[in-house]
Amino acid sequence: TIYGAFDKHAYRRSVFKVETVGDCYVAVAGLPEPDKEHAVAVCRFARDCMKTMKEITVKLEMTLGPDTSDLDLRVGIHSGQVTAGVLRGERSRFQLFGDTMNTAARMESASERHRIQVSQVTADLLLASGLSAWIIPRRSKVFVKGKGEMQTYWLDTKAAKISKPSKSGNEMPTVSETLSNSSDSSSGEGAFDDNGLDDFEAMTKRERLVEYIVEVLSSLLQQIIASRGAVDVSNDTSLSEIEATIGTGDTVLEEFVPIIPLKRFDAGDLSKRHEASSIDIGEEAKTQLRNFLSNVASMYKDNPFHNFEHASHVTASVKKLLTRIVNVADGNGLQTSTDEIDLVNMAGHSYGITSDPLTQFSVLFSAIIHDMDHPGVPNAQLVKENTRSAQIFKKSVAEQNSVELAWAMLMGKEYDALRACIYHTEEDLRRFRQLVVNTVMATDIVDKELQALRKARWETAFADTRVQDETSDDCKATI
Repeated sequence: TIYGAFDKHAYRRSVFKVETVGDCYVAVAGLPEPDKEHAVAVCRFARDCMKTMKEITVKLEMTLGPDTSDLDLRVGIHSGQVTAGVLRGERSRFQLFGDTMNTAARMESASERHRIQVSQVTADLLLASGLSAWIIPRRSKVFVKGKGEMQTYWLDTKAAKISKPSKSGNEMPTVSETLSNSSDSSSGEGAFDDNGLDDFEAMTKRERLVEYIVEVLSSLLQQIIASRGAVDVSNDTSLSEIEATIGTGDTVLEEFVPIIPLKRFDAGDLSKRHEASSIDIGEEAKTQLRNFLSNVASMYKDNPFHNFEHASHVTASVKKLLTRIVNVADGNGLQTSTDEIDLVNMAGHSYGITSDPLTQFSVLFSAIIHDMDHPGVPNAQLVKENTRSAQIFKKSVAEQNSVELAWAMLMGKEYDALRACIYHTEEDLRRFRQLVVNTVMATDIVDKELQALRKARWETAFADTRVQDETSDDCKATI
């Protein structure tokens, strides 16, 4: 956890953690053991926390989803006398009081994202320690409630190289020299490498979103391969002819079907499955997936709503929804081949979606491509303006255009290895295409005919008099 990492830094720097209040971490140097260099210690601690915050959020982005790495930290530091005491009650705790605490809180609230602000008092202590290069005066004074205008300083955290203060006292170290020494001298869990952080900061937000989706889809590709009962990821060569003709009808909407038959599994299928985590989709396939998603991202237009960031958030939401359906803890989803799972019950709880990773992949794939090349205006406006795409598709214009563009790109020779991971047979290819068509078409919630179809399908699927059979489950799963 972030606070757990901060605690380790506090221990290593001899900084005392006072408390955490919501998203605020309160710490002090020079207490309870006096330390003449308390200002230097707490500044080094603040720098450590700033760096660790970025490293942890980058790692968490892969599990918590897009924008996690946008979480950041601001720090405020002040020095002075405090009143200390232990508050009694159900949970006794050490607490600090006084004007110094209030001013430190104001330094934090008046600070900025990814910056460390120090007061004049703390800056003077750093100057007395020969660390003038550590501080950079703010261009304008800061208004502090109860104090008025105050001159404050930024702590320089962009140091290149740091050495310990010279014993002669003639030459003072730069902030970069001192901070680098601090990191180089530490070891174990408290030490961190700047290289990964530099690489991350060089990435754009779009690139970070792409990396997140690469990890999500790669995991499902592992499950798809595992469900085949073999690790061979080469496609049947005869599929190339089918790939060249599938989806070449008049319009995408004509391929829409009210009910998609899901794949059925029996106990024999389960015994052939490999453990998904042991499957390696290969570096070539993963590189092609990354390139494909990067090209998808580049085809999104920068309009207020139908943009790549929005599509990434939709993908993250769908992933969370599928996670609730595919509850591994209760025996759903792919397990090791030695686990005994009642496939009938497993499929029944989710109408078959749980036992088929290709269905899950198709829905997530559809989420990320569903608004490709969207012009940012409603379909009705596109038809009214008689745009080129409206002349071709007539209705559900933006949705059909997205499917056409994404599918044509996926069928390119540069994505052969990726396609081999997604589908292995003609049946899987056709089912993948149908799932993508249906899922993207479902995002058109304005078309009245599609609305009427959905309403009728719902009433049929969940009617009290409906016979419960495979067709009924397929209907519910499609919904």
